[in-house]
Amino acid sequence: MPVQKGRDLLLKLDIDNTFTTVAGLRASRIALNAQTIDITTRESAGRWRELLAGAGIRSASLTGSGLFTDAAADSAIRALFFDAEIARWQVVLPDFGTLEGSFQLTALEFSGDHDGAMTYELTLASAGELTFSTA
Repeated sequence: MPVQKGRDLLLKLDIDNTFTTVAGLRASRIALNAQTIDITTRESAGRWRELLAGAGIRSASLTGSGLFTDAAADSAIRALFFDAEIARWQVVLPDFGTLEGSFQLTALEFSGDHDGAMTYELTLASAGELTFSTA
C-alpha cells in the first residue's frame, strides 16, 4: 500500500442523515482499544496469564486539530459539545477506509496566532458500536 497523505484525512458529522465534512484534520490520532479479562488460575499452564476471548470492552478515541470548513460546521460542533450530545461521525482515512459510529465530543479547544487562521483541537470518545469499511 502506498503512503497516504495526512492532509486527506477528513472528519464528517451526520447532519440531517447526511455525512457532511466539518473539518480537515491537520494532525490526528485514532486509538482503538480492547480491555482484557484475566481468567488465570493456579492450574494455568506454566502460570502464564490466560485471557477470556471475545470478552471485555472495546473503545475508540480520536484526537485531532485543524480547521473547520465553515461557520455552520463550527456551530454544529460547538452545539454538540455544549449539549453533551452523542452523534454519528465518519473518519475518512485516505486509501484505507472509513471508521463510522457514535461518538461524544469530550474536549474542544480553539486557538489562533495573530498572523494565522483560527484552529481547533477536539477529542471524540466512542459511544457505541463502530464499523470499518475498506476503501
